[in-house]
Amino acid sequence: MDIIYWMIISALFLIAFVGLVYPIIPSVLFIIAGFIVYGFTFSFSEFSILFWVVQGLFVLLLLGADYATNLIGIKKFGGSKAAVWGSTIGLLIGPFVIPVIGILIGPFLGAVLAEMIVHKKDLKDSVKIGLGSLIGFLSGVVAKGIVQIIMIGYFLYIVL
Repeated sequence: MDIIYWMIISALFLIAFVGLVYPIIPSVLFIIAGFIVYGFTFSFSEFSILFWVVQGLFVLLLLGADYATNLIGIKKFGGSKAAVWGSTIGLLIGPFVIPVIGILIGPFLGAVLAEMIVHKKDLKDSVKIGLGSLIGFLSGVVAKGIVQIIMIGYFLYIVL
């Protein structure tokens, strides 16, 4: 049974990584679910208060990383809050409209269209802001991936 439990925990962690590119999947919830499955199937005794505090801080970092990297990418290239919102909406819709590549095109187009519609910017400036959104998104994926690896690594260090 231990192998099956570890397969379930591993599957939850893998789904969390899929959530890096499909933001509709709440990555952090799958990581925490892996911890909870471990606790129920093996033992919660390895999880000290320090473990939960550290993991809680990482959760906050994950939640903030998404917004912050997108905001920094857009602001650095001269975008507005409208571009941030457009990028976010594009990020959520893009993968469903255009599978796989929509994860890149969605935030880009969302930021471009928001700047053109809301702030009446020309195409050249809007595309520059869209590229900032794309760079912000990709930076966020890398940052969140690193944090998720650290969270899982810390978990494995504690339980193994």
